[in-house]
Amino acid sequence: MVSGTEDGTDGHGRTKGSVLSGLAVAVGCVLFLGGFLWAAVLYRPYTVPTDSMAPTIAPGARVLAEKVDGAQIRRGDVVVFKDAVWGDLPMVKRVVGVSGDKVSCCTKGRLTVNGTPIEEPYLQNAHLASPTGFTAKVPDGQLFLLGDHRNDSLDSRSHVTDGDHGSVPRSAVQARVDGLAWPLDSIGMLDRPTAFDGLPGGTSEPGPLQPLTYAVVAGAVLILGGAAYGPLVRRAGRKGRTGAGRDGGAGDGAERPVSEGRAHG
Repeated sequence: MVSGTEDGTDGHGRTKGSVLSGLAVAVGCVLFLGGFLWAAVLYRPYTVPTDSMAPTIAPGARVLAEKVDGAQIRRGDVVVFKDAVWGDLPMVKRVVGVSGDKVSCCTKGRLTVNGTPIEEPYLQNAHLASPTGFTAKVPDGQLFLLGDHRNDSLDSRSHVTDGDHGSVPRSAVQARVDGLAWPLDSIGMLDRPTAFDGLPGGTSEPGPLQPLTYAVVAGAVLILGGAAYGPLVRRAGRKGRTGAGRDGGAGDGAERPVSEGRAHG
């Protein structure tokens, strides 16, 4: 009797190839489904219908935004918020001022926060932070928000004469944009600006969207690779056995010795 190790199986009729294939598929399913479900819990998709955030977010683009508490928001974050004063629909803008900040424009074409000029490479017009001047003091618990396309964005500047100086409460924030999901040529993570790093509170850290994406992609690769590996190994094994059989058959025609006790005329 041939043992499991001698015929290439694990003693239960399974070959090493089938075991590895099954393991790869199982791990792939965990990564793929786990990453996908975790992302579905943490993130929500939003469509940006206007060009107020261009060129960072093109009109019609679809973004993925992490559901976060407003207290986690920092300067430079692109957020999804909903405020009754601004309208009934969710809006997407960039936070440039937080509680206590004095936000002004323009000094040599730049936005200033507490007197510090801010370099904003994400603007539609990198040489002019705003076509209109303004100054606002951000109340406690509020956020000052601007679009990246300052020539075509209705933002805090449009409400600067309101009681809250154009700001919105942190509680109005629904999510923070982490990545772009559509169109295909813009898919990727949204860069965190470094211009606000030197201000108190700094900038926020990216959410887990990137590692979750890697997990989903790795899971898909393992599932497809594992599913293909088993059949390929079995096919290679069958070819090997067929070749061995042919070699053995060639020896059947070799001369055999005459058995004892029998005579041939």
